[in-house]
Amino acid sequence: MNTITENPTYKLELASSPHVHSRWNTKQAMWMVVFALIPSLISAVIFFGFYQLIVVGVSLFFCIATEYAIKRIRKRKPTLMDGSAVITGLLLGLILPPNFNLAFTALGAIFAISIGKEVFGGLGYNIFNPALVGRAFLQAAFPVPMTTWQQPNFASLDSVSSATPLSAFKFDKVFADLSNLFIGNIGGSIGETSSLAILIGGLFIIFAGIANWRVPLAMTLGVLIFGGIFWLIDPMTYPNPLFHLFAGGFLFGALFMATDWVSSPYTVKGMWIFGLGTALIIVMIRLFGGLPEGVMYAILFMNAFVPLINRYTRPKVFGAEK
Repeated sequence: MNTITENPTYKLELASSPHVHSRWNTKQAMWMVVFALIPSLISAVIFFGFYQLIVVGVSLFFCIATEYAIKRIRKRKPTLMDGSAVITGLLLGLILPPNFNLAFTALGAIFAISIGKEVFGGLGYNIFNPALVGRAFLQAAFPVPMTTWQQPNFASLDSVSSATPLSAFKFDKVFADLSNLFIGNIGGSIGETSSLAILIGGLFIIFAGIANWRVPLAMTLGVLIFGGIFWLIDPMTYPNPLFHLFAGGFLFGALFMATDWVSSPYTVKGMWIFGLGTALIIVMIRLFGGLPEGVMYAILFMNAFVPLINRYTRPKVFGAEK
């Protein structure tokens, strides 16, 4: 029976791809990521004080204002309510050192949106993660403030330049206690110290289907494998692979930066390549590089290869010849 012929009221709907949609639209997904960052923001206040809300607030304000201004200049409709500028502002604020200079924070936010996002065409077109672009700019422009850390409220030491566990390992071969790394009672960036808070928010967006689990899992397996190889070779020189997992910005980067929809691969095989490649670079920089941390540079480096990864890992179209 021909359904269309027998039933003249039947309508054949034609639409372009994609034909399979997520349960969340872009706006909903963006604001759920904002919600997932609240535990890290709370941990920042607990360990470093309420002033961190001002730092993050300045980052938020200038990200939103910069995007609005650029949209107006380009005579395009502002897209502030989609939450993308809010996410960039939150992410950038949370990966800055505690009590960071507010003027420098504003410059980083302006750079993140203008150069990291809008110069490529806006939402959906940026090659690199905008928040990491902003931080990379601040790292290059203001290296001393970007490496001046504060001990948490529950520590007795004053602010010193080597307060982070990664710095202590890199320059003094001192290994931090894993329990402090997990809870967050250590020196570090505003929202990166508490692995517990990061996992609460990160697992939420994974189980909600907003972030793909493959990239963070590949990064986790990568640092455990690559870091574990060196640890087995010389456990007195190289840290336990769990140290790589909980120290620095690894978890925050794996769950909130590397999972960015635009700047990470969209193919399954590509996600594994991206995650493992990022993990390898992180371990190499931490163990042999001149800097104690390599998460930012590793993600940005792999962002540059995403178009190539997508191209060579794209599955064959059904019915097409190789």
